[in-house]
Amino acid sequence: MRRAALASLLGLSLAATAVAAADAQAAGPDRSRLASLVTLKAVRGHQLDLQKIADANGGNRAAGLDGNKITIKYVADQLKRYGYKPTVQNFTFDFWQENAPATFAETAPTPKTYTPETDFATLQYSGSGDVTAAATPVDPGASGTGSGCEAGDFTGFPKGNIALIQRGGCFFSVKAGNAVAAGASAVVIYQLPDQPGPVAGTLTTPFSIPVVGPTNAVGTDLVEQARNGGVTLRVKTDTTNQKREAANVIADTGRGRPDNVVVVGAHNDSVVAGPGINDDGSGTATLLEMAKQIHKLGKKVRNQVRFAFWGAEEEGLLGSQYYVDNLPQAERDKIALMLDFDMLASPNYVRFVYDGDNSEGGNNVETPPGTGAIEKAFNDHFAGRRLATDPTAFDGRSDYNAFITAGIPAGGIFTGAEKIKTEEQAKVYGGTAGVAYDPCYHSACDRYDNVNLRGFDQMIDATAAVTELFAHSTLTVNGNALARKHALAKPAEPARVGSYLTR
Repeated sequence: MRRAALASLLGLSLAATAVAAADAQAAGPDRSRLASLVTLKAVRGHQLDLQKIADANGGNRAAGLDGNKITIKYVADQLKRYGYKPTVQNFTFDFWQENAPATFAETAPTPKTYTPETDFATLQYSGSGDVTAAATPVDPGASGTGSGCEAGDFTGFPKGNIALIQRGGCFFSVKAGNAVAAGASAVVIYQLPDQPGPVAGTLTTPFSIPVVGPTNAVGTDLVEQARNGGVTLRVKTDTTNQKREAANVIADTGRGRPDNVVVVGAHNDSVVAGPGINDDGSGTATLLEMAKQIHKLGKKVRNQVRFAFWGAEEEGLLGSQYYVDNLPQAERDKIALMLDFDMLASPNYVRFVYDGDNSEGGNNVETPPGTGAIEKAFNDHFAGRRLATDPTAFDGRSDYNAFITAGIPAGGIFTGAEKIKTEEQAKVYGGTAGVAYDPCYHSACDRYDNVNLRGFDQMIDATAAVTELFAHSTLTVNGNALARKHALAKPAEPARVGSYLTR
């Protein structure tokens, strides 16, 4: 009756009204209220503050260093200004830093010096030392499957020699541990034949001797020389390994069901190399502005929203894992889902959505029921605006990992890191094919201007819109009611923690 009366009043037929409604729908859905409130300008203001903090504190905001400590205070202070009562959850972690570029060289029979980051990399948690010694291949016949995974692989290993070990078959920590037990003075873990570049990995725990990871070409050449007359190497590393503190900052909305919580997270640290204004200043800034504006939704917030700013993500997803590990099961069961926002502003961006239903087959961990529904929510948001998306795997690279391995559905969006944009992606999203999504990933140039504003604005809208959606209802994920989570089998160590390979 109302629609007919309105049509009559305007002198329009019902058919004309229907056409007008269809045209309006074709033009795209209404922008969400929260997306309208969370503006690019305001988010950029937080990013600028994070840049200033880094510039005044050694050029970074890395966990365990002053820039991160000030970042934590900044985040907590902003939340207090917005009316929250944030919790700063401190924890201790193994801080590691490379103080100077490592030296890796062949000293005999043919002197040759290798280039850091091109020919080799220092593994995270490598110890310090300056070793010159003969190199001994460990189980060199294990081509393609790795070596050094068993103590027996080191039978007859000359104490004091440098161990030459191929990647694969087990964790780097196992290989290095076996080498130390056999008396190796340094460890060289070289790349697999089908993998490019040096081994950028983590030992996951501190070691006392140097551990480096060259390319496959360098490693196999050294093995060949060692088996045909011998080769002497020099490995020199200067690192810091010590216990330090980092922190998560957690704040809950005053409105919404506390037994059906929507966790939204970003990490509060950068790498030592740079200020991290995209990684993950973009996520931190976006969440801060969402926290400021979400109260304006009023009764639309039916489920409590928990804003989480994770510490020491770059050190191996430590803060989020600490948080989940220290939650009693009853509190875990109150979490409906987790949304992860790590890197939203990459200059050569793609609109990546985490592949919750594993339709691409790239996930390395089983995802809980409901995770596919989170993926669909993001894809539907972008599709409604005629914006393309690409799937990206749950490969353990960000803070969602602690949640999905605890049986909590998770999802999120991402604009890409060090991988290379394809020709097909450049046709869809613009930008430059053959160039990394973020050429400044984990480097000093990840600064305030390291951003594509158009792409960032779209990702901010998606972050806010999907957060608002689940703050109102988690029906598609968990039936909109408290449900005991399905605990999943958690690997002893994932294949990757953050940006580091573990094996």
